[in-house]
Amino acid sequence: MMEAAASPVPALPPPTHVAIIMDGNGRWAKARGLPRTAGHKRGAEAVRRAVETARELGVSYLTLYAFSAENWKRPAGEVTDLMGLLRLYLRNEVKALHKNGIRLRVIGDRSRLGDDIVALIEESEAKTAGNTALTLVLALSYGGRQEIVAAVRHLAGQVRAGAVDPDDIDETLFSANLFTADIPDPDLVIRTSGEQRISNFLLWQCAYSELVFLDVLWPDFDRADFEAAIRTFHGRDRRFGLTSG
Repeated sequence: MMEAAASPVPALPPPTHVAIIMDGNGRWAKARGLPRTAGHKRGAEAVRRAVETARELGVSYLTLYAFSAENWKRPAGEVTDLMGLLRLYLRNEVKALHKNGIRLRVIGDRSRLGDDIVALIEESEAKTAGNTALTLVLALSYGGRQEIVAAVRHLAGQVRAGAVDPDDIDETLFSANLFTADIPDPDLVIRTSGEQRISNFLLWQCAYSELVFLDVLWPDFDRADFEAAIRTFHGRDRRFGLTSG
């Protein structure tokens, strides 16, 4: 993984933080008469390509929506298969991530994950903590609404304990209580499969993100698609709520 020399950096600078809603594994498999598991396995290959591309293009943060809080409602067999793929990823890919200077971070509700998976996550995060080439953020058992509620509960507890004055709660303090406290908000959010919604992903953080929706199914997502999304991003006029004047 990622042994080849990096390709030339494009003329336009990449977004600092790209977030991707990886959608379409099931439809990819169904279109080929294959079980959904086959789509998830091919999707894992697309993850590897996306990480390689992000690193080569100079993206600083890449966040991948790997398993949502709502995904726990899927059939038990499919959830088991997804957790198995996650274990394989953490066991087999982290060595390569570390070798290539990539830091791994995981955000989401770890209480619903297996103890062995949590241990693998903690080991992987500790091993790669000092890397600076790219920060790969995996959103696992993650939901934007759930994250906001958790932050509210934590702040409420601090207020009750007298550690925080309610009048001091502002956007900066609230952001500091999210999973992404030390991660910049996404500049660009990409969703594959043609669906045009954000599905409870980084709701607070995406307030001013540019959204790009691609018709490609996630297992087919490649460097050309990544670069096309970045070109679209650079074609946008980002005013952050300000009028053009």
